Amino acid sequence: MHTFASRALRTLGIASLALAAFGCGGEENPYKAAPAWSGKQANLPSPPPLPSTPIKQGDAYTVYGAVHHLRSLTHVKEVVANPISITGYIVDSNIPRAPDCAVHKTGKKDPDGCTPEVPSFWISDDKGNAKGPKIRIVGWARNFAVIFDAMKAYKKIKPGEKPTEKEAVTDDMLNVTVPFPLPSVGAKVKVTGAYNVAKTVVSDMVSEPSGGVMSLQTMDTLEPAPELAKFAKPIP
Repeated sequence: MHTFASRALRTLGIASLALAAFGCGGEENPYKAAPAWSGKQANLPSPPPLPSTPIKQGDAYTVYGAVHHLRSLTHVKEVVANPISITGYIVDSNIPRAPDCAVHKTGKKDPDGCTPEVPSFWISDDKGNAKGPKIRIVGWARNFAVIFDAMKAYKKIKPGEKPTEKEAVTDDMLNVTVPFPLPSVGAKVKVTGAYNVAKTVVSDMVSEPSGGVMSLQTMDTLEPAPELAKFAKPIP
Protein backbone atom coordinates (compact mmCIF):
# COMPACT_ATOMS: atom_id res chain seq x y z
CA MET A 1 0.00 0.00 0.00
CA HIS A 2 2.77 2.36 0.96
CA THR A 3 4.70 1.42 -2.19
CA PHE A 4 1.70 2.33 -4.36
CA ALA A 5 1.24 5.67 -2.56
CA SER A 6 4.95 6.49 -2.92
CA ARG A 7 4.89 5.76 -6.65
CA ALA A 8 1.79 7.95 -7.06
CA LEU A 9 3.41 10.87 -5.27
CA ARG A 10 6.60 10.56 -7.36
CA THR A 11 4.51 10.51 -10.55
CA LEU A 12 2.59 13.60 -9.41
CA GLY A 13 5.83 15.42 -8.57
CA ILE A 14 7.35 14.69 -11.98
CA ALA A 15 4.17 15.93 -13.70
CA SER A 16 4.22 19.15 -11.65
CA LEU A 17 7.84 19.82 -12.58
CA ALA A 18 7.05 19.25 -16.24
CA LEU A 19 4.13 21.68 -16.10
CA ALA A 20 6.24 24.28 -14.30
CA ALA A 21 8.97 23.97 -16.90
CA PHE A 22 6.42 24.29 -19.66
CA GLY A 23 4.88 27.40 -18.05
CA CYS A 24 8.25 29.12 -17.73
CA GLY A 25 9.08 28.54 -21.36
CA GLY A 26 11.80 25.99 -21.01
CA GLU A 27 14.24 25.38 -23.82
CA GLU A 28 11.51 25.53 -26.45
CA ASN A 29 10.62 29.15 -25.55
CA PRO A 30 13.73 30.84 -24.11
CA TYR A 31 13.52 34.37 -22.61
CA LYS A 32 14.54 37.14 -25.01
CA ALA A 33 15.42 40.57 -23.65
CA ALA A 34 13.53 43.40 -25.37
CA PRO A 35 15.81 45.97 -27.03
CA ALA A 36 15.98 49.48 -25.57
CA TRP A 37 13.50 52.02 -26.96
CA SER A 38 15.12 53.86 -29.85
CA GLY A 39 12.25 56.16 -30.73
CA LYS A 40 11.57 59.75 -29.62
CA GLN A 41 12.03 60.35 -25.93
CA ALA A 42 9.04 61.56 -23.90
CA ASN A 43 9.14 65.26 -23.07
CA LEU A 44 8.17 65.22 -19.39
CA PRO A 45 8.17 68.37 -17.24
CA SER A 46 10.68 68.61 -14.43
CA PRO A 47 9.27 67.76 -11.00
CA PRO A 48 8.45 70.84 -8.92
CA PRO A 49 11.04 71.70 -6.28
CA LEU A 50 10.16 70.67 -2.75
CA PRO A 51 9.57 73.53 -0.29
CA SER A 52 12.70 74.40 1.65
CA THR A 53 10.81 76.17 4.44
CA PRO A 54 10.88 74.13 7.67
CA ILE A 55 7.71 73.14 9.53
CA LYS A 56 8.91 74.84 12.71
CA GLN A 57 11.57 77.29 13.80
CA GLY A 58 12.30 76.72 17.46
CA ASP A 59 9.03 76.35 19.35
CA ALA A 60 6.96 78.21 16.75
CA TYR A 61 5.51 76.99 13.47
CA THR A 62 6.31 78.71 10.21
CA VAL A 63 3.31 79.84 8.16
CA TYR A 64 4.11 77.04 5.71
CA GLY A 65 4.28 74.50 8.53
CA ALA A 66 1.00 75.57 10.16
CA VAL A 67 -0.89 75.58 6.85
CA HIS A 68 0.65 72.22 5.86
CA HIS A 69 -0.50 70.60 9.09
CA LEU A 70 -3.93 72.22 8.90
CA ARG A 71 -4.49 70.53 5.52
CA SER A 72 -3.02 67.19 6.63
CA LEU A 73 -5.29 64.39 7.89
CA THR A 74 -2.29 63.04 9.78
CA HIS A 75 -1.08 66.25 11.46
CA VAL A 76 -4.16 68.48 11.72
CA LYS A 77 -4.72 67.75 15.43
CA GLU A 78 -1.21 68.99 16.18
CA VAL A 79 -2.21 72.54 15.23
CA VAL A 80 -5.92 72.72 16.13
CA ALA A 81 -6.18 70.78 19.40
CA ASN A 82 -4.30 73.37 21.48
CA PRO A 83 -3.02 76.95 21.08
CA ILE A 84 0.15 77.17 18.98
CA SER A 85 2.72 79.84 18.12
CA ILE A 86 3.48 80.96 14.57
CA THR A 87 6.24 83.30 13.41
CA GLY A 88 5.91 85.42 10.27
CA TYR A 89 5.90 88.84 8.67
CA ILE A 90 2.78 91.01 8.63
CA VAL A 91 2.00 91.41 4.93
CA ASP A 92 -1.48 92.92 5.13
CA SER A 93 -3.76 94.70 7.60
CA ASN A 94 -7.28 96.04 7.25
CA ILE A 95 -6.70 98.95 9.66
CA PRO A 96 -5.93 101.35 6.77
CA ARG A 97 -9.08 100.08 4.99
CA ALA A 98 -11.40 100.70 7.94
CA PRO A 99 -14.37 102.85 6.83
CA ASP A 100 -14.53 106.30 8.44
CA CYS A 101 -17.95 105.45 9.91
CA ALA A 102 -16.31 102.79 12.13
CA VAL A 103 -13.41 104.94 13.34
CA HIS A 104 -14.46 106.51 16.64
CA LYS A 105 -14.08 105.93 20.39
CA THR A 106 -15.73 103.00 22.09
CA GLY A 107 -19.22 103.56 23.42
CA LYS A 108 -20.36 105.24 20.21
CA LYS A 109 -22.53 103.18 17.88
CA ASP A 110 -21.63 102.73 14.22
CA PRO A 111 -24.23 104.45 12.03
CA ASP A 112 -26.77 102.37 10.16
CA GLY A 113 -25.34 100.90 6.96
CA CYS A 114 -21.78 100.89 8.34
CA THR A 115 -20.48 97.35 7.84
CA PRO A 116 -16.76 97.16 8.67
CA GLU A 117 -14.71 93.97 8.57
CA VAL A 118 -13.45 92.24 11.69
CA PRO A 119 -10.08 93.85 12.55
CA SER A 120 -7.46 91.54 11.05
CA PHE A 121 -3.89 91.24 9.89
CA TRP A 122 -2.21 88.54 7.80
CA ILE A 123 1.21 86.95 8.26
CA SER A 124 3.46 85.19 5.73
CA ASP A 125 6.89 83.55 5.73
CA ASP A 126 8.06 85.97 3.04
CA LYS A 127 8.32 89.64 3.88
CA GLY A 128 6.14 91.73 1.58
CA ASN A 129 4.56 88.74 -0.16
CA ALA A 130 0.81 89.23 0.28
CA LYS A 131 -0.04 86.87 -2.60
CA GLY A 132 1.61 83.74 -1.21
CA PRO A 133 0.41 81.50 1.62
CA LYS A 134 -0.72 83.55 4.60
CA ILE A 135 -2.68 83.22 7.85
CA ARG A 136 -5.33 85.64 9.07
CA ILE A 137 -5.07 86.83 12.69
CA VAL A 138 -8.24 87.99 14.45
CA GLY A 139 -9.52 88.27 18.02
CA TRP A 140 -7.16 91.02 19.17
CA ALA A 141 -9.80 93.78 18.89
CA ARG A 142 -13.53 93.31 18.37
CA ASN A 143 -13.94 96.46 16.28
CA PHE A 144 -12.10 99.53 15.04
CA ALA A 145 -13.38 101.63 17.94
CA VAL A 146 -11.18 99.57 20.29
CA ILE A 147 -8.23 100.18 17.96
CA PHE A 148 -9.09 103.90 17.96
CA ASP A 149 -8.81 103.93 21.76
CA ALA A 150 -5.54 101.97 21.60
CA MET A 151 -4.03 104.39 19.11
CA LYS A 152 -4.87 107.32 21.38
CA ALA A 153 -3.47 105.58 24.47
CA TYR A 154 -0.34 104.13 22.85
CA LYS A 155 0.48 107.48 21.26
CA LYS A 156 1.61 108.68 24.68
CA ILE A 157 4.16 105.92 25.14
CA LYS A 158 7.75 106.84 24.32
CA PRO A 159 9.75 104.80 21.78
CA GLY A 160 11.38 101.76 23.40
CA GLU A 161 8.94 101.69 26.30
CA LYS A 162 6.04 99.33 26.88
CA PRO A 163 2.59 100.27 28.16
CA THR A 164 2.07 99.91 31.86
CA GLU A 165 -0.88 97.93 33.17
CA LYS A 166 -2.76 101.21 33.45
CA GLU A 167 -1.82 102.33 29.91
CA ALA A 168 -2.58 99.00 28.20
CA VAL A 169 -5.91 98.88 26.37
CA THR A 170 -8.04 95.80 27.01
CA ASP A 171 -10.91 94.60 24.89
CA ASP A 172 -13.29 93.66 27.70
CA MET A 173 -15.55 91.60 25.42
CA LEU A 174 -12.71 89.45 24.07
CA ASN A 175 -10.75 89.60 27.33
CA VAL A 176 -7.47 90.33 25.52
CA THR A 177 -4.95 93.14 25.67
CA VAL A 178 -4.68 95.01 22.38
CA PRO A 179 -1.13 94.40 21.08
CA PHE A 180 1.53 97.07 21.43
CA PRO A 181 2.73 98.16 19.02
CA LEU A 182 -0.41 97.72 16.96
CA PRO A 183 -0.02 95.28 14.04
CA SER A 184 1.50 97.03 11.03
CA VAL A 185 2.73 95.78 7.66
CA GLY A 186 6.44 94.96 7.62
CA ALA A 187 6.77 93.83 11.23
CA LYS A 188 8.01 90.36 12.08
CA VAL A 189 5.88 88.87 14.84
CA LYS A 190 5.36 85.74 16.89
CA VAL A 191 1.67 85.17 17.46
CA THR A 192 0.14 82.66 19.86
CA GLY A 193 -3.47 81.52 19.88
CA ALA A 194 -6.07 79.01 18.73
CA TYR A 195 -5.79 78.07 15.04
CA ASN A 196 -8.27 76.50 12.63
CA VAL A 197 -10.04 77.13 9.31
CA ALA A 198 -12.60 79.44 10.97
CA LYS A 199 -13.01 81.48 14.14
CA THR A 200 -15.81 83.52 15.71
CA VAL A 201 -15.12 87.05 16.96
CA VAL A 202 -18.03 88.09 19.20
CA SER A 203 -20.85 87.36 16.72
CA ASP A 204 -18.90 87.42 13.44
CA MET A 205 -17.69 84.20 11.81
CA VAL A 206 -14.35 84.57 10.01
CA SER A 207 -13.41 81.74 7.64
CA GLU A 208 -10.18 81.23 5.67
CA PRO A 209 -10.21 77.70 4.16
CA SER A 210 -6.88 78.12 2.36
CA GLY A 211 -4.61 79.49 5.08
CA GLY A 212 -6.64 79.27 8.26
CA VAL A 213 -7.43 81.76 11.02
CA MET A 214 -5.82 82.33 14.40
CA SER A 215 -7.67 83.86 17.33
CA LEU A 216 -4.86 85.83 18.99
CA GLN A 217 -3.91 85.49 22.63
CA THR A 218 -0.50 87.18 22.62
CA MET A 219 1.80 88.84 20.07
CA ASP A 220 5.52 89.51 20.36
CA THR A 221 7.12 91.93 17.90
CA LEU A 222 10.48 90.52 16.79
CA GLU A 223 11.21 93.23 14.21
CA PRO A 224 9.36 96.56 14.19
CA ALA A 225 7.42 97.78 11.17
CA PRO A 226 8.78 100.75 9.21
CA GLU A 227 5.63 102.72 10.10
CA LEU A 228 3.09 102.61 12.90
CA ALA A 229 -0.41 101.36 12.17
CA LYS A 230 -2.81 104.13 11.16
CA PHE A 231 -6.24 104.68 9.72
CA ALA A 232 -6.70 106.22 6.29
CA LYS A 233 -7.99 109.37 7.99
CA PRO A 234 -5.70 110.73 10.74
CA ILE A 235 -7.23 110.72 14.20
CA PRO A 236 -7.00 113.80 16.43
